[in-house]
Amino acid sequence: MAILKPFRGVRPTKELVKRVICRPYDVLDEKEARIEANGDPYSFYHVIKPEIDFPDDFDHYSPEIYKKGKSNYEQMKADGVFFQDEKECLYIYAQTMNGRTQYGIVGCAGVEDYLNDIIKKHELTRPDKEEDRKNHVRVGNMNAEPVFFAYPQVVALDEIVNEVIKSEPAYNLTTDDGIGHTFWVVSDDATINSIVTHFNQIPFTYVADGHHRTAAAALVGNELKAANPNHTGKEEYNYFLAVHFPDNQLQIMDYNRVVKDLNGLSDEEFMNKLSEKFDITAVGTAEHRPDQLHNFGMYFNGLWYSLTAKAGTYNDQDPIGVLDVTILSESVLAPILNITDLRKDKRIEFVGGLRGLGELKRRVDNGEMKVAFALYPVTMKQLIDIADNGLIMPPKVTWFEPKLRSGLVIHELS
Repeated sequence: MAILKPFRGVRPTKELVKRVICRPYDVLDEKEARIEANGDPYSFYHVIKPEIDFPDDFDHYSPEIYKKGKSNYEQMKADGVFFQDEKECLYIYAQTMNGRTQYGIVGCAGVEDYLNDIIKKHELTRPDKEEDRKNHVRVGNMNAEPVFFAYPQVVALDEIVNEVIKSEPAYNLTTDDGIGHTFWVVSDDATINSIVTHFNQIPFTYVADGHHRTAAAALVGNELKAANPNHTGKEEYNYFLAVHFPDNQLQIMDYNRVVKDLNGLSDEEFMNKLSEKFDITAVGTAEHRPDQLHNFGMYFNGLWYSLTAKAGTYNDQDPIGVLDVTILSESVLAPILNITDLRKDKRIEFVGGLRGLGELKRRVDNGEMKVAFALYPVTMKQLIDIADNGLIMPPKVTWFEPKLRSGLVIHELS
């Protein structure tokens, strides 16, 4: 059964919280982070992306990077930007986007749950990215950013959360992107115990977003356990920071593909090969957003097309075979365009649904790309089915919005 542990969170003062919090490290590059930080020494980018404090050509994986992140954090604490709650608490974090709100329970997940597959994954991690995040945890001795987990809805937990949010929040703000962030501290022991008791009945939780951060946090915790001859199991390094959302509140956005060329085919040859696997309808200049599984939008030569996969190109009884990304890979990308490794091939790129279909059109119209494909979003049920079956999703399938803000609460490992 799943672990949920309260902890003594380190949080920004109410007066400074809007200056501190920032988007996760992996949704923008160094230059974008430098612009968003805008010279503010209290931006949490100085902790999670400390390369912004170095010249452009500085090695992002240098030991000096990780040391700088730690020293920046310590300086903020010395300046009174952060304080630590006096007792172990849980927290409720609400995010509102486009009129829809999701409520997450912030607490620590268990390292042992990760190692024993109580926390289920659906993506592979890249060793270089994993090692980078492990170094941040090792040197910083903290979980600076939470990971984004889902759990099967529990009505009793919903009821407790609904009572908590009637109280005054610690923070209530809207970031520049229009997303609302509201944060409550749960310090009452009876409420904490009730949440933990109900949560402990959940058989599995699921990594929704943040596989590299999850792996890094859990594996460093396991390293610290192995290095401590007096290990008791009670140490903070046995746990890592997570925000747990009920699965019925989450929305996965589309994750689309753009391709640079047609693998030497003429336009006519490309369309003829497509027609072997899809029913194709020319839509015109109006965007075609897929409205059901196995239907695709394609932007090509200034026009939008509706592609509907023909029978035999998918397997609705297979958790992987049912996915539209699988159909696109097995019917178009590999056999027609010779793109077989989505992680490494430089001829394909991925566009998160938050950017809209207009971004696909723009990248084709400006000549950067030749063709774009819009996909129907993966569902939470599909994600959970894949994780429950011990399977791995193809790369770049799930795009969750809104993203968790970093810097709202931090979990120190000692």
